[in-house]
Amino acid sequence: MKFKKRWILILLLFGWVIFSESCFHMRISDRKAKKEFIENNIPAEFCSFNVGDFFLHYVKTGSDQLPTLFFIHGSPGSWDAFKSYLMDKDLRQHFRIITIDRPGFGYSNFGKAYHLDSDAQLIYKVIQHEANGKAMHLIGHSLGGPILVKIAQDHPESFTTLTILAGSISPYDEPIEKWRKIFVGNPLQYLVPGALRTSNTEIYYFKKDLYMMDSSYHRLTMPITFIHGDKDPLVTVKNVDYGRKRLADNKDIQVIIIPGANHFIPWQHFDIIKKHLLALDSLYK
Repeated sequence: MKFKKRWILILLLFGWVIFSESCFHMRISDRKAKKEFIENNIPAEFCSFNVGDFFLHYVKTGSDQLPTLFFIHGSPGSWDAFKSYLMDKDLRQHFRIITIDRPGFGYSNFGKAYHLDSDAQLIYKVIQHEANGKAMHLIGHSLGGPILVKIAQDHPESFTTLTILAGSISPYDEPIEKWRKIFVGNPLQYLVPGALRTSNTEIYYFKKDLYMMDSSYHRLTMPITFIHGDKDPLVTVKNVDYGRKRLADNKDIQVIIIPGANHFIPWQHFDIIKKHLLALDSLYK
């Protein structure tokens, strides 16, 4: 009887691994997405860009002659986290809008986690490729926040403004979460499904990687806006205080704290963020 139960357990675990490999990708196919844009009469480009043997996938709308809003999603996620921004008529009148599948997610080498530095270097290659001589506004949500910071620290001359949406930039305010290590770099990682496995591994990496940015905030002299909910249970609003302290010499810092808001402000408070983004066009040509 014990032998039979053992085999049932093994088969269940094997079935879960197979199921998790085929599901939980948390991405939308280009075919399905293109259909939605066409139905809404919105021209969109679905782009691929190779960095050596690395494949990066991103989507853009709006005229190439306009300033750029470049969005970086959190963890897990994909480009369609900002689909509503790509489709917004008002934003498209003022900006070219680009949103990328970060390395390891969506259709950008799905399934492999990267350290913060590698993530930033790869994404910057796309930013360079898409540079059009107009203003470049960089926006990052959650884990996209520290990636945004790292890219801008390395290439401050490339960006007109930064907007950090509920960004997890402070290494000192990250939850400990020792359990994450259990599912990194060993067979147990395959019990974590799809994009969640990549997410767990990169978060484990990033908690240590964040410290390497601590001494380079002085390079960020461009206008920076923090938008954060004061009831965020995943990324504490203390991250804003950390950012303000590190940027004490920057006189162009704006903070928007949304009362009662949780971590999902890009979707639940679209109007607040849209208003901020539209203001960038008139303030920073």
